[in-house]
Amino acid sequence: MNAEKIGFIGLGNMGHPMAKNLEKAGFELAVFNRTIAKAEDFKEKSIVYNSVSEVVKNSDVIFTMLTNDTAVKAVYEEVLSQNITGKLFVDMSTISPEATNEISSAVKIKEAGFIDAPVAGSTKPAADGTLIIMVGGEEKDLTRAEPYLQKLGKTIKHLGENGKGIAAKLSVNYFISTIYQGLAETILFSDKLGIERKDMLEIINESASGSGATKVKTPLLIEDNYDPAFALDLMLKDILLAKNAGADFPLSKTLIETYQSAHDEGFGKQDVIGIIQFLGKKG
Repeated sequence: MNAEKIGFIGLGNMGHPMAKNLEKAGFELAVFNRTIAKAEDFKEKSIVYNSVSEVVKNSDVIFTMLTNDTAVKAVYEEVLSQNITGKLFVDMSTISPEATNEISSAVKIKEAGFIDAPVAGSTKPAADGTLIIMVGGEEKDLTRAEPYLQKLGKTIKHLGENGKGIAAKLSVNYFISTIYQGLAETILFSDKLGIERKDMLEIINESASGSGATKVKTPLLIEDNYDPAFALDLMLKDILLAKNAGADFPLSKTLIETYQSAHDEGFGKQDVIGIIQFLGKKG
């Protein structure tokens, strides 16, 4: 087993199962989460620390998986206050390209490595270790991180310098946001025409219009249960990040209007496909 010590900061809906996969693989793990209760089940096999600084001090390769620019910047402000020479940071959060580039530059000035490695996939692929990992950064840093990334994803794609991983992730989520709004509108339309959802979704999934994205949301649509695997608010955040990064298209305006309105009316904590409830109410 590799002798490097691994740190993981951020045990939210995605981070928790990802860190668990590293733990199950036998790596020595140090973890921190702002809400300590989410780290309780790591105490038996890993070390749970009370601060970012302690994790960084006691780790060689540190993964961060956080919600947004503000959270990531706060963590890396604490990281950068320490001696981090020779350490490697792997940020798997979905944040703005500007924040990623700012942080990667600051980390490198302090003679540490940094890769942005956001993922495609929700909580189930995170638990199964079948995420798609999009990487921006230097080849040598990816090579160092790869034994750990292989426990988290089925595909690791190196796309170039820092920021390219984030660019790919925002592009993917922009596309998925269009799929989910289109799927929700299609199901509402077929509902109006008297087609059973189960039948309509079977047709979609077995035809050229089907995809992994439609299949994974099928049970939620049939059961009319929108417990979040990936919250609508997170998709709204990513659409806005994409817009700010240059996705200024006719569809982007519609997507922002729809997802923002759904958030404003209280649907943000539901799964992203819960957009169907907002659209159904609107229609």
